[in-house]
Amino acid sequence: MSAAAEARLTALDAVADAQPASADLAADLFAVADAVAGQPALRRALTDPSTPDEARQALAQALLAPRVGAAAVAVVGEAARVRWSGAGAFVDALERQGVRALLRVAEAEGALDRLEDELFKVERLVDATPALRSALADRQAPLDARQRLIGGLVAGKVLVSTEQLAVRAVAARKRTFDLTVESYLAAAAELRSRAVATVTVARPLTPEQEHRLLAALTSQVGRALTLRVVVDPHVLGGVRVAVGDEVIEGTVSGRLHDARRKLA
Repeated sequence: MSAAAEARLTALDAVADAQPASADLAADLFAVADAVAGQPALRRALTDPSTPDEARQALAQALLAPRVGAAAVAVVGEAARVRWSGAGAFVDALERQGVRALLRVAEAEGALDRLEDELFKVERLVDATPALRSALADRQAPLDARQRLIGGLVAGKVLVSTEQLAVRAVAARKRTFDLTVESYLAAAAELRSRAVATVTVARPLTPEQEHRLLAALTSQVGRALTLRVVVDPHVLGGVRVAVGDEVIEGTVSGRLHDARRKLA
């Protein structure tokens, strides 16, 4: 992401964070994102760079005021005022703020750690169940049916915010379910000024091992981390760590792959 794009997102975060966090705000923002994504004329009107910034903002506010809450009007109005790289970036920004609204609800309730853990477990469940993964990804099936499928699996077992995010992840326009959930987890870590370290190991780690590994990685990276452990027997021993785009490959399979590549 370019520095300019990051600056635009950060500025919109500040406006959104000034609004009271609520599930209603998230629902409003998701609804607007869906409407803008599905209506080319509306999308053009709210992102046309030839229209003055304040005029786009005023148009968004006038269109939305009768339909969504005041908090959503403020966020979407500010998003419309910003000059994005394209209409898709505008929709993505609204989606991001809907996700952040639900994360902020959990944070206000002191339940953000639990939400992150639940989302991670849902993502791993889907990844480990091919039939479920295929059913959620089947765009020939109605979206509401696919959302009911994941909702039925988690309802009553996780936080309401976790369920809402899992259901929303099924509707992702550009990513698979697992990658969408991973982006939600990254947003949760970002909310607390952390990075996500995804650790892949051949066997489960003990709590003590996780603690030592987290301490070592935090020292190496130089910032606070949230640790996510994935057990994959195919790694053939060792540890594979991914922090953002940086990958530390310490598995036997990884070293064998590197050796084969060098010999090729």
